[in-house]
Amino acid sequence: MDRRHRKKLPDLWLMTDERVAPAALLAAAARLPKGRGGIIFRHYRTDPAQRRALFAALRAIARRRRLVLLLAGSARDAAAWRADGAHGRDASRVTRPLVRSRAVHDGLEAVAARRAGADLCFVSPLFPTRSHVGAGALGRVGFAALARLVDAPAMALGGVRVTHRQMLRGIGADGWAAIDGLTD
Repeated sequence: MDRRHRKKLPDLWLMTDERVAPAALLAAAARLPKGRGGIIFRHYRTDPAQRRALFAALRAIARRRRLVLLLAGSARDAAAWRADGAHGRDASRVTRPLVRSRAVHDGLEAVAARRAGADLCFVSPLFPTRSHVGAGALGRVGFAALARLVDAPAMALGGVRVTHRQMLRGIGADGWAAIDGLTD
């Protein structure tokens, strides 16, 4: 994606997760601020037909509410599924421009995201999280250090809730993403 479009990317993102019931995901997507939210669709282990049906339901909400919808996986799949972009390490080119996002958990991934020209980075986990039990949290200082390494908006992910919004700006976050923080 061209750098001039970065300013249009949302600062609030819903990450999908198989632990959350589809009805709760759809309800959370419908609550995202119109024209200012985004969804990263993952559901890696879901049956392919069910995965595609859930994506279609989220895509309908995203279109109605003018939300950005990214598909975790290959750029080719993201283009075929008519997503707005791809989330992951795939750097292959497709026939239309896509938003490209990457997960950043350490310095090596931050450098890789910069080299790949990621439009958006999800730096995580800021705090302990139910989706990655036992994973070491970055904390505020670790998050701030990684956020400085990426050359794209840094979204805080991992145990983040709406009550953290004020604190996030102070540590270099350009926005935030959540699973439980938006579906509970």
